[in-house]
Amino acid sequence: MFNKRKALVALLLAFGMVAAACGGDADTTAAEGDSDDSTEASTDDAASNDEAEDEDEGSEPDDEGSDDGEAMAEEMPGEGVSVTMAKADWATEDPNAYVARALLVELGYEVSDPADLELGPSNAYIAMAQGDADFWINSWYPGHRSWLENELPDESLVGDHLTVVGEMMLAGGLQGYLITKSFAEEFGITSLDDFNSNPDAIAAYDAQDPKPDNGVADIYGCQESWTCDDIITAQIAFSGWENIQQTIAGYDAMVAEAVTKADAGEPMIIYTWTPSAYITQLRPSDNVLWLEVADVIDDSNPTEAEGGEEYDQRPGIAGIGTESCPGSEGDECQLGWVAADIQVTANTEWLEANPAAAKFLELFKMDVVEVSLLNVEMDAGAAVEDLAERWIEENRDTVDGWLEEARNAA
Repeated sequence: MFNKRKALVALLLAFGMVAAACGGDADTTAAEGDSDDSTEASTDDAASNDEAEDEDEGSEPDDEGSDDGEAMAEEMPGEGVSVTMAKADWATEDPNAYVARALLVELGYEVSDPADLELGPSNAYIAMAQGDADFWINSWYPGHRSWLENELPDESLVGDHLTVVGEMMLAGGLQGYLITKSFAEEFGITSLDDFNSNPDAIAAYDAQDPKPDNGVADIYGCQESWTCDDIITAQIAFSGWENIQQTIAGYDAMVAEAVTKADAGEPMIIYTWTPSAYITQLRPSDNVLWLEVADVIDDSNPTEAEGGEEYDQRPGIAGIGTESCPGSEGDECQLGWVAADIQVTANTEWLEANPAAAKFLELFKMDVVEVSLLNVEMDAGAAVEDLAERWIEENRDTVDGWLEEARNAA
């Protein structure tokens, strides 16, 4: 039996290094501010934290002394504050969401269950801008910047009310197109451009795709309103792939069909990403290969979508060798997608009112390999809350440092 965990470790150790190398080109600031400003918290009172230690030096403290009360107040800066946390309607960053929630609870905040407000990006950014949600950890930049351009009823922009916070998983979202390995090798396909211009490959694919015999290849794309669906549509128009169109449907259902076809050696192309457990089933160099994209979409907005200038995916290069991406030159695979920065976005007024939460979210980071492995455990039935608590205990020294800085910022 294929060992999912070991396979994912091998794949993502490489991808994690790739992401660190190629994802730094993306500007991750919100429309009206940058991430350095997003978590400004006054530290003018920090020096006063040591006053209790200086008072009555050398004397025995009282069991019920006032110093203990001040220490408790410092430890729980969020006490009495209710926080509404949203969550994306995909699950691959659920470990991050529940780690963030648990640590904010340690700061005293009353944080809603993220699953109670599960939203797609189109609704999530509006909810945060209008104050119906305080934050989420599911922003994928640069693609999600398009949602910041939406106009609210008062004629302000969504981005006017939001701030990008911290560096949770910079360049963590490696993404691109996978094709059934045997099909690609049969027709000599290494890129979507090769595929589009090969009538025999298109015909063979069309005979078995989600809309068979309609004259075009229907590739598995993205779920509606996730932003990747809009980017794929724009990429098809930008590249002039007249023989390719995108299937937009429930993503997990599309993955299930894609895995069945890939395992059977039947033609299949699907968009996917990390961190996820998907590439334990769609395994580059085993049953699938990465496809290249000759021309990476720029900011020209070929579909004239609102905010479509933000679909720019340049440079879109990842360090993947020819075993997994046959079109690679050296170790550079032109995936056509930049490794996305997965970050926190929050309501700006809420951040300003809650400096401890703001400081924590500024510091909060998780490793894409670890998150992907947690996804594998979720896929096997593990409860995400239990996984989050375990991660916290395994990283207790790090998170205690974050919490200490957050308390000092209050």
